[in-house]
Amino acid sequence: MVKPVLDQINLICGDVEASLAFYRRLGVDIPEDNVWRTATGAHHINAEPTGERPLHLELDSTAFAQLWNPAWKGRTDLRGRIFVGFRVPARGDVDAVFRDMMAGGYRGLQEPIDAFWGSRFAIIEDPDGIAVGVISPALADKKTPPPSV
Repeated sequence: MVKPVLDQINLICGDVEASLAFYRRLGVDIPEDNVWRTATGAHHINAEPTGERPLHLELDSTAFAQLWNPAWKGRTDLRGRIFVGFRVPARGDVDAVFRDMMAGGYRGLQEPIDAFWGSRFAIIEDPDGIAVGVISPALADKKTPPPSV
């Protein structure tokens, strides 16, 4: 089995604009092109890896987090939760890692799916309740329009 690589820290924010201002003031370079807004406000921010910060830092609204993690649907306690993402090299690796972790007795929050951003994606819960994602590279031909938020 392939070894997943730690690639992403995702923070679920009660006020995405306030969090964006905080991290920018702290010195994180977040270009405006990396902020996804809809008519209801900012919902996803991606600060891509740099030499000083080798991980993706992502910020998501509580509403958007409930769309990519259906196990969180309807929850009102998501503000301040974290998501840790592990990248694998191929789409089939997501399924293999998920099956292996389920065989180990861990709880699946999201079975492997083809996510709208073009990746194969699954979520497993660690022993302390932290959501841990397994994500393949995004493929352009697998992208679909994002859901309404």
